[in-house]
Formats: sequence, C-alpha cells, structure tokens
Amino acid sequence: MSDKEKIKTTVNIHKKSYTIVGIESRDHIEHIAELVDGKMKEIYDANRNLDVSRLAVLTAINTMNDYVKLKEEYDELIKLIEEED
Repeated sequence: MSDKEKIKTTVNIHKKSYTIVGIESRDHIEHIAELVDGKMKEIYDANRNLDVSRLAVLTAINTMNDYVKLKEEYDELIKLIEEED
C-alpha cells in the first residue's frame, strides 16, 4: 500500500451510512458512493421486492459487467493503437 495518509470518509448508500477508509480523496470516494447509490436505486426501482442482499449482489453484477465491457473496449483500442505503430 502507498505511504499516503489514509482518509476516513462517511457516505450514504441506500439509506445507510458507511465509513470508508483509504488513500483516495474524499471527493473521489463520495463520487463513487453516489454512483453505487444511483445504481442501487435504479435496480431497486425496477424491482421493489428485492432484499438488501440481493440488491447489493445485482448492483455488483451490473457494475462488474460494465467494467468488463469497458476493459474489453480499452484492450481493443490499445491493440489498434499498437498495430498502427
């Protein structure tokens, strides 16, 4: 881990408070929390019968799906750039 000082940030996600400790800025952590909260709200609004555990898992699956797609696109772009060199 980095030698940077750890920062404690409290955020609200799905109406619950969480304290996050890490080296990222407060603004960064708050932004990530807002994205997670927004995704959870989107999924919950589509199915209000979900309990918190299922909602959290579906949010994680949706988020990882988005990440994998972006990673694949990034890798493809890097490959195209390298082919042009």
